[in-house]
Amino acid sequence: MEKESVSRFRLAGLTLAVLGVVYGDIGTSPLYAMRECFGGPHGVHPTPGNILGVLSLIIWSLILVVSIKYIVFVLRMDNKGEGGVLALLSLAFPERRGDGPLKRFPSLMTLLGLFGAALLYGDGMITPSITVLGAMEGLEVVTDRLTNFVIPLSVVVLVGLFAIQRAGTGLIGRLFGPVMVTWFATIAVLGISGIIVNPGVLKAFSPHYGAEFFRVNGWTGFAVLGSVVLVVTGGEALYADMGHFGVKPIRIAWFTLVLPSLLINYLGQGALLMDHPEAAVNPFYRLAPRWFVFPLVGLATSAAIIASQALISGAFSLTMQAIQLGYLPRLGIEHTSERERGQIFIPQVNWALMVACVALVLGFKTSSNLAGAYGIAVTLTMLVTTLLLYFAARRIWGWKVWQAGGLCGLVFLVELPFFAANALKIVHGGWFPLVVAALIFTLMTTWRSGRRLLWERVKASALPTPQFLESMRRREMPRVKGTAVYLAGNPDGVPIALLHNLKHNKVLHERVVFLTILVSEHPRADDDSRITVEELENGFWRVRANFGFMEEPNAPEVLRRCADFGLKFREAETSYFLSRETIIPSSRSGMWSWRERLFAVMARNSQSATTFFQLPANRVVELGMQVEI
Repeated sequence: MEKESVSRFRLAGLTLAVLGVVYGDIGTSPLYAMRECFGGPHGVHPTPGNILGVLSLIIWSLILVVSIKYIVFVLRMDNKGEGGVLALLSLAFPERRGDGPLKRFPSLMTLLGLFGAALLYGDGMITPSITVLGAMEGLEVVTDRLTNFVIPLSVVVLVGLFAIQRAGTGLIGRLFGPVMVTWFATIAVLGISGIIVNPGVLKAFSPHYGAEFFRVNGWTGFAVLGSVVLVVTGGEALYADMGHFGVKPIRIAWFTLVLPSLLINYLGQGALLMDHPEAAVNPFYRLAPRWFVFPLVGLATSAAIIASQALISGAFSLTMQAIQLGYLPRLGIEHTSERERGQIFIPQVNWALMVACVALVLGFKTSSNLAGAYGIAVTLTMLVTTLLLYFAARRIWGWKVWQAGGLCGLVFLVELPFFAANALKIVHGGWFPLVVAALIFTLMTTWRSGRRLLWERVKASALPTPQFLESMRRREMPRVKGTAVYLAGNPDGVPIALLHNLKHNKVLHERVVFLTILVSEHPRADDDSRITVEELENGFWRVRANFGFMEEPNAPEVLRRCADFGLKFREAETSYFLSRETIIPSSRSGMWSWRERLFAVMARNSQSATTFFQLPANRVVELGMQVEI
């Protein structure tokens, strides 16, 4: 009974933290979504028919895209507890064994999945900027004299937000969770006050009004979808953040608090516009009593800060997955929780996002201008997720074509018009997330292709293990005390570092271990298959260690566990030998010359293997070699 009580207490704590991390983005959409539908560049006039039509589109977008697609179905598609585009890609198209560690199938879907993942970084830059600016613009409702403070205060808030990321999403969630509970309760109360004045807006639950809206407004009504999509932004980050807290807390928070509060507030804003069409300039703040506007600005600013957390933590998780799967070079990763392994902090990603967000605020200046850049990346990522969901449902759940096609086809019919409407925004700023995604995509594909070429070049010059052992039997090589551990990328060949050591130093340790660390398409490896140890001959051993793409390899820990398999040695007498490759671009067939040079730069700036594999720095020997690609 006591254990059940603790479990419920932990679930309640996680649900509270979910509000502070996962739902900040979608929870702050009321700040600007309705305003853009009626006051944006593609807005419509706030007539009663248009208001009911837009509200109907908002309601059913939240139900179909977020509630049904993401909450009910996509969250079921977890890769051992982890979510996100790359995790879904691994489920839909698992790695084909025997074709090399970086070969995935099919290549077209892999590239599509990578581009969907790259789009999330564009969202991670725009979301903090638009939400913070949208909140700060409430100061203009209080008095025009505060207008000049909006941009400076937004920059200060953004810098502060990224400065606290090192504390970890768990602590941030616990700090922000109560604020978001207050936020959702507040927007619900504001919405109720509007609905009471004009309860006729409840008719918007009928999809008939959405269809009528398109019939009456035609092309203009279609263009409004580019603003309606703002209400579902945050759905993809919701899936990417699944590994931080688990599925159950996310679902509980959505259906008990987040969804009801959002629906009530949007209906309240619509009710206000029915009687006061001029309030379309900023219906969210006009819904509040004048005396409450200033406190609401403070609460909205806090919520906006929290809104950014979903994309920031999602970018951290996505980066770690990309590194472990071989799509990005090694970066420093800090774990911020001893209990939740998915809670991480990546300094390079954090500061890059901060610089980009500040630049966006200074460049676009208003949330309305940023709204023009917002949506295209969101809708493209959603389409990619829907497509991957189809293949994953066929493979994982064993669904028939008509079952997977029926679900994904219905969602696709909703999301495709969203994307088409947002394509109109490309010239108004929508180009920005596409450019960011293209740059990230180029880095990912260049790193993957470069690693594959490097693997092929090294493998071609590698010596087969039987041939090497045979040569050792024929040669009397001096042996010294201790253990030498050679990290080997090839699980079957002889490490290049060993061949270089023999060539120059002409000596062997009494015990030599070939250690290969493999990363699978699963988030975490099973302990039963974590380590395999093979005794070769004459003091040579081969160790293979398996890790998931959400785990950090720890070579010394792997070797300590080898004692269970008969391989024992003293850590103080162990040396680690690594090969450090210097990439030399060449005219050989492989990649374009500019991509070869880019790969060489990325390789030089990646985190050292010593740090990445958590080796004791004072016991590492690096042997350099040049490789032409």
